Amino acid sequence: MKVVDILRVKGGTLFTVAPDEALGLALSVMAERDIGSLVVMEHGDLVGMLTFREVIQAIVKNGGNVGTTIVRTVMDDHPLTCTPETEIDEVRRMMLGRHARYMPVMNGRTLMGVISFYDVAKAVVDGQDFENRMLKAYIRDWPVEENPEPESKL
Repeated sequence: MKVVDILRVKGGTLFTVAPDEALGLALSVMAERDIGSLVVMEHGDLVGMLTFREVIQAIVKNGGNVGTTIVRTVMDDHPLTCTPETEIDEVRRMMLGRHARYMPVMNGRTLMGVISFYDVAKAVVDGQDFENRMLKAYIRDWPVEENPEPESKL
């Protein structure tokens, strides 16, 4: 299974923010849309990722509020990325290795979407459920031999 399979099911809605936007505005978008991340784009290029991990760290560092903080100062400026053709097992390894919950999907310089660890886990479970149903159906429909050979008694 590949990332493109997740994007096909998930759809193409993307939420982005500019790096010089106020963190408070970014938080409002995240809360309003019930999303855990925003892709940070500048002049059409991916420049970072803002997740609630960076937001919480910024709020704690700033004494419990966002103040005049801008996105650029708190974003992850080297986010993990993958392509639509990346295998899901590789994405899992990458996300686990960096404790990343969100990963932008890039096709060259074009942002195709964002997948979350939840999306990956759901795809894996759905794939396993499908395989399990197919195996059970195969076993249930196992052909019965008409003239079975007798067992050899050695």
